[in-house]
Amino acid sequence: MEESQVNPLEFNSRIDLKNLQEAVQQIKTELGKVIVGQHDMLEMLIISILSNGHSLIEGVPGVAKTLTAKLLAKTLAVDFSRIQFTPDLMPSDILGTSIFNVKTSEFEFKKGPIFSNIILIDEINRAPAKTQAALFEVMEERQVTMDGTEYKMQLPFLVFATQNPIEQEGTYALPEAQLDRFLFKINVPYPSLEEEIHILENEHNRKDKLILDDIKPVLNAQQIAEYQHTIKQIIMESNLLKYIAAIVDNTRTNANLYLGASPRASLAIMNASKALAAMNGRDFVTPDDIKKIAPSVLRHRIMLTPEREMEGVTPDKVVQQIIETIEIPR
Repeated sequence: MEESQVNPLEFNSRIDLKNLQEAVQQIKTELGKVIVGQHDMLEMLIISILSNGHSLIEGVPGVAKTLTAKLLAKTLAVDFSRIQFTPDLMPSDILGTSIFNVKTSEFEFKKGPIFSNIILIDEINRAPAKTQAALFEVMEERQVTMDGTEYKMQLPFLVFATQNPIEQEGTYALPEAQLDRFLFKINVPYPSLEEEIHILENEHNRKDKLILDDIKPVLNAQQIAEYQHTIKQIIMESNLLKYIAAIVDNTRTNANLYLGASPRASLAIMNASKALAAMNGRDFVTPDDIKKIAPSVLRHRIMLTPEREMEGVTPDKVVQQIIETIEIPR
């Protein structure tokens, strides 16, 4: 009897999500040929594509941050660009520069590597503030303004950036305004013992075969745009919108926090929760979707008070306390 009560909800899905689910599974299968574990990172990166948001990936060297981003880009039949950030990198090295054309006696704009679809920025915290600031406009508005002329980015336009949380020598903290432009900050842990053994076995069995040769494209630009549009149709009840607002509002009055999250965080939780629901074959969002998404959206948008920082409290711990404090809508 219980079975018959559950099935109609699944059968009467108001939005066709079958193709989207199959595409997500195909991407996971392709990446699973090379990447062992790291399921949370993969899921969050796929959500960031579906909800059209940038992601900051943080982890110690060697946990496959860059490799995962590169392989994910290879599952998409779109242009890919990789930029290695260094202390001497200038804004023009990213955005491009105007060059004088002797034949026409005019300046021509030569586009930089940011003019692509998927941008992988390696070690984003290696470049100084002036170079970081060059990303503000392009990440938020998907355009670059040079010499009074606006250059629109081709869609999709997504930035995946990596940084190392341990080695701080020669690094520059990302400005809060820039951090706020990232949909997610994804923390990448060490693999488990079993996963590490699997990694060794895969590498041993691969012999001379190149890693990238195994990965095949799954989605093109048009399909990505269609699925991003589908995500926006996912149903979210008004009590869940209030739930999101209550969580974000709590960060602004919380005694453990010096800086709370902006309304951009509320929008990020809403859009990413819709993507997570769709990936799970649901055309509606649940409180569990919001609870799963919230830490990755909030951890880089809040600042602990100096006292809590000295006590070893982490942003994730505070976010978890906030989620446990706010009453779950029924």
